[in-house]
Amino acid sequence: MVNSVGDTAISDYAAFQRRVANYRDQVCRQIYRENQSCIRVKKEEVAVCRMTAIFEKTLEISNRTGFQAMSVRDLSEATGISMGALYSYIESKERLLDMILGLGSSTTRQVLNEMPQDTLGARAKLRWFLRTHLYLTEAMQPWFYFSYMESRHFGKEAREKAIDKELATERLVADYLQEGIAEGEFATDEPELTAAAVKPLLQDWYLKRWKFHRRDISVDHYADF
Repeated sequence: MVNSVGDTAISDYAAFQRRVANYRDQVCRQIYRENQSCIRVKKEEVAVCRMTAIFEKTLEISNRTGFQAMSVRDLSEATGISMGALYSYIESKERLLDMILGLGSSTTRQVLNEMPQDTLGARAKLRWFLRTHLYLTEAMQPWFYFSYMESRHFGKEAREKAIDKELATERLVADYLQEGIAEGEFATDEPELTAAAVKPLLQDWYLKRWKFHRRDISVDHYADF
């Protein structure tokens, strides 16, 4: 299935997954360059590879036991990196949290910014956004789950950023609905409330995956639905 046009066409989840992997690599490299004041490893290729492993294992442990309960020793054992070497990359758990949140936010922003705003009508924009969002949450499910479940433990600034991101999704959907109403494509008196109802449908995919796995529902099937 082709969901949009030009270079931003989404053929299926498998093709999308390859693109997101490239984005993640780029963002990890960007995080390394932005945090060189605290990262004491100077070989970029080595550092980016290690940081990718650190991020993946942090999400794996946190989604099992919670970020607050995870110790640096736990992370050391999971990654095979000594505790002393870990501090060469992350400085502290607070810095690690900032980097992980930045990893997901930057990757998501880069992918969603691909939409060709000037060439699509409201219906096509909404379809593109919903499918892309679902594909993103499938490809980055550990990060989205972590961001949602751990947000109550974040500091005030990080918690406010998490809330802002959730509301931003609703605002985008509401904007596409309002645009579609003006184009005669959609009929709803309450686009903002409709958008608020759509958001949980998106969240269900990464928060309650067991429901869909049990029914043998793929991400492509759910996106079509």
